[in-house]
Order: sequence, then C-alpha cells, then structure tokens
Amino acid sequence: MTSPADNSFRVVQPGPMTLVQDRGRYGFQQLGVSVGGAVDIDSLDLGNRLVGNEQSVAALEILLGGLEIKFARRTIFALTGADANATLDGVPLAVNISYIAHAESHLALGMVSEGLRAYLAIDGGVSTPEILNSRSTHIASKIGGVDGRPLAVDDVVNIGESNSSNASGLVLPDYDPQSSSSDPQNLMVRVVLGPQDDEFSEAGIQEFLSATYTVTDQSNRQGLRLDGPEIESKSGRYDIVSDAVVNGSIQVPGGGKPIILLADRQTTGGCPKIATVASVDLPKLGQTSPGATITFTAISVAE
Repeated sequence: MTSPADNSFRVVQPGPMTLVQDRGRYGFQQLGVSVGGAVDIDSLDLGNRLVGNEQSVAALEILLGGLEIKFARRTIFALTGADANATLDGVPLAVNISYIAHAESHLALGMVSEGLRAYLAIDGGVSTPEILNSRSTHIASKIGGVDGRPLAVDDVVNIGESNSSNASGLVLPDYDPQSSSSDPQNLMVRVVLGPQDDEFSEAGIQEFLSATYTVTDQSNRQGLRLDGPEIESKSGRYDIVSDAVVNGSIQVPGGGKPIILLADRQTTGGCPKIATVASVDLPKLGQTSPGATITFTAISVAE
C-alpha cells in the first residue's frame, strides 16, 4: 500500500490457496479456454448480494482458511461459504452478514471448521485485470486474478469503486442458512443420466445409483475423483470420440470409477459420461473435502 487512501488490501498471510474468482470465463470453450470461476457459486452470489455488488463482481475463494489481510481504508465486506472462525482486529465474526472494516483493520481467518472453501466478498469487488471478460484465476493457464496464481504474502490487491449506500449488519431476510445446508461430508447428489449412459450396462448403471462413493485426495478445482465400486461398461471399454463436457459431467475413465468435473474442467473429454449433476447441487460439491461420501439419485430433466 502506498498510502492509507488507496482502496486496496495487503495480504499478510495467504493461507493454503486463496484465488480471485468470479462467475467464470464464458464464451471461449471452442478455443479450449476453461470456464473456471467459483466452485461454490451460491456462496459467491450470496456474498456479493450482502455487500451490494453486481452478480458478476469478483471475490476471494479461500481454500481451508488461513487468509490474513489488512485493509487500506474503510471497507464493507462479508464472509460466506465454509466458516473459518474469522476475526476482525481480534473480534469474532459470523458468516452471511456484512461488516465494516476501518482503515488498517486486520481480517484473519482461521482454518475452516466445516466445509472446504470460504468466500470473501468486498464492496466494489476485487479489481484485478480482466482477461477474456473475467477476473477468475485459472492456475493451469496462468491467467486471471493476480498474475494467474494464488495470492502471496505482501500482494497489494485493488478494490473496485465502492457503493456508498451500503452499510454493515446486512443479512438477507429470506435466507435461512440451515434450510439450504447439508452435511458436506455425506452428500446425496441429484443427476440426470447421460449423455453416454448407453455405453454402460444395466448392472453398471444400477451400481452407480446404489453405491456409496468416497472423495479421494486426488480431487481439486478441476474435479472430484471418487473411489468405490467399478461401473461396468457394455463393451469393457471406457473411451469415446472426444466431445464437450460441462460443469457436473460425471466421466468414467478406464478404471471404472467416476470423476465429477467442476469449475476448472477441461473443455472436452474422451471418457464416457454416465450422468450430469443437477446444477442446483453443484455448489455443495465445492465444499466437499477428501473422505466425504457421495451417493447419486437419478432425476428427470423435468424434475
């Protein structure tokens, strides 16, 4: 920070991985550019609503907690997603409520107690350069955010123009966090079968819908790799002519065990996709950590 008047924050500690994320980089998949964006889009949207931002504004996605920052000047912010036992100048904070940080205030997140990713929304948004109409960080491509990488100690990050009408202490009157929450370690996920469910035997599909799968430590923003019963294909092969994948595509590679693709997924894939996660259930997958269990339930397109 060059002066207290700068509308920015300085990173004191970045935690295991803190990324600038918005809703993603849409419109470039035909060029091989991943959409990216926040893995838990509900938490991103909620934070932006609490501080009065437009839905497209960027925030911080904080894996496991541990982030510490110092605000240069008075700033309104909100924490959503996983509860990281945060404090502002030593005073404990709650999630899903907006707060005022005064100039030189120190925000510190502990490690998350439930869930995986916390989100920090700031009035005005995180103002890093836009690349292909998005500020989202995509590490593999080294684009977006701060030089295409996680935040590091002593990074100074600009904040966008403030909405002067905002105040602290805001909550959403119609939002009950208990009504929409579920145990991130034991999930029931709704899926629509296909588009390549015909590549699998009837026994394989029934196995997929009846078994309990465990999230492995090989999971990340690109996808959740699951361990559990193998899913039988009709031919014994697990390859197709590559075609497009979407957020929530469930690929079954040669080992017969599913992978749920998430925000940083590739744009095409050559493994058959047995099902696709209903978009309403995608945000909770962003809070799912290794060791969690997942069961799948098939629903219709109409449902």
